[in-house]
Amino acid sequence: MNQMLSTDQTQHLLNILKSRFEKNRNRHEGLEWQNVQNKLEADPQKLWALNLMEETGGEPDVVDFDEKTGTYLFFDCAAESPKGRRSLCYDAEALASRKEHKPKDSAVNLANEWDVELLTETQYHYLQQFGKFDSKSSSWIKTPADIRKLGGALFCDYRYGKVFTYHNGAESYYAARAFRACLIV
Repeated sequence: MNQMLSTDQTQHLLNILKSRFEKNRNRHEGLEWQNVQNKLEADPQKLWALNLMEETGGEPDVVDFDEKTGTYLFFDCAAESPKGRRSLCYDAEALASRKEHKPKDSAVNLANEWDVELLTETQYHYLQQFGKFDSKSSSWIKTPADIRKLGGALFCDYRYGKVFTYHNGAESYYAARAFRACLIV
């Protein structure tokens, strides 16, 4: 997908992201917004992906900076799994396997269309240091190939003061489960 935001859309999104960045300094101590904004403005496709993350309720924010590659890591930081991405099965294969009551799409398909990744289990645990995420919802996470080959998919949530990783059939979908995206800029 090669999409571009208008100048007004870009400015609106940058204002939202800057405000969230300033309000949540604990997620990116020592980083400066202007450096993040410069990277974003240099890659309009990343702005398009962040806009999709924002529009679906993800509340993306910077959670890390890789000094070796000079890249910033954005995660969905909404308290609960993004509402605009719920009721999705895991991937295209799972979607195709459903004969009745198909969901509108799959988590992996949307992530691929947006050029983002599902959080890994490690990234999901990392996110939890910044708050309590998914205490009433759950999020599909990147599933290892050996588990997916057997028909399963993994998801995580936060209950009882702990992060839990579970499994489901990849074709399942729930009103309180979406996916959290990771975008490298």
